[in-house]
Amino acid sequence: MPDSNHKYFAAHKEITSVARLSIYSNTLLLIIKLVAGTLMGSISVLSEALHSGIDLLAAIIANYSVKKAGKPADDVHKFGHGKFENVSGTVEAILIFVAAIIILYKASEKILKPEEIELDFVVAGIVIMGISTVVNFYVSRKIMKVARKAESIALEADAYHLTTDVYTSIGVFIGLILIQITRNPIFDPILAILVALIILKASYDLTKRSVSGIMDVKLSDKEENTIKSIIAEHYSEYAEYHDLRTRMSGAERYVDLHLVVPKNQPVADAHEFCDHLEADIKEKIPNLSILIHVEPCEIDCEICKKLEVCKLPDIND
Repeated sequence: MPDSNHKYFAAHKEITSVARLSIYSNTLLLIIKLVAGTLMGSISVLSEALHSGIDLLAAIIANYSVKKAGKPADDVHKFGHGKFENVSGTVEAILIFVAAIIILYKASEKILKPEEIELDFVVAGIVIMGISTVVNFYVSRKIMKVARKAESIALEADAYHLTTDVYTSIGVFIGLILIQITRNPIFDPILAILVALIILKASYDLTKRSVSGIMDVKLSDKEENTIKSIIAEHYSEYAEYHDLRTRMSGAERYVDLHLVVPKNQPVADAHEFCDHLEADIKEKIPNLSILIHVEPCEIDCEICKKLEVCKLPDIND
């Protein structure tokens, strides 16, 4: 079996390693943000703590899903376990959405009933937000690199969460500096609302991506065109093809099609050609499973005459 079909599984150790890294980093950030936000009485910092808490839960889910998705097909799951990643991404999106709603509610309360911030702890909050930005930037880049290499939706979702955390941490960082300068606490709930809106956008994008995999969305136009061009390169060896269908399941891709061959062509020859065609396609498209249904040609086509297996009479005789 071609090495490309094992691309996802060969990277399994690296995948689980970065998934654990996300768990460790989010646990640390959750603790320090929670402590700082409580001491300051800052809704924006506590929102960031909630954001990190959701990221931690998402990282745990991602760690579990990539382990399950990495298992080979079995008697119950004949097509493998790839959709565990899509389900994971959907659950993570729901969690992010809930977190954003909670932040919006709490921030609105703060605007309607302003509360003073413990200004003595603002500097500590600024330092913590700076550390959070640097840590999440490093971890998110590392996870995204592995996610794209392994084509893991769950890991990509985790990296995307951390990337949004970078942006929100920068926003809170700037806001705390403004509070320190102006001594005006109104910036605190305003920043919390901005954090929530960014999180809502992340939730929408992740939901769209995850659900598309559950709904068996086709491969990208680029990948489908690659498959069609490879089939076209072998046109001299078959009559036609039709009913080409593609779909994604986690990192796995599935393709099936009907291939029309000369009706008197030996079964062994048709099978050998299908194996050759599959190998050429899998060389270009990773993590691919192909099912080809062979049909006999029922008309006096030129390809049958060229291959001289149907022994059709010359129409000019």
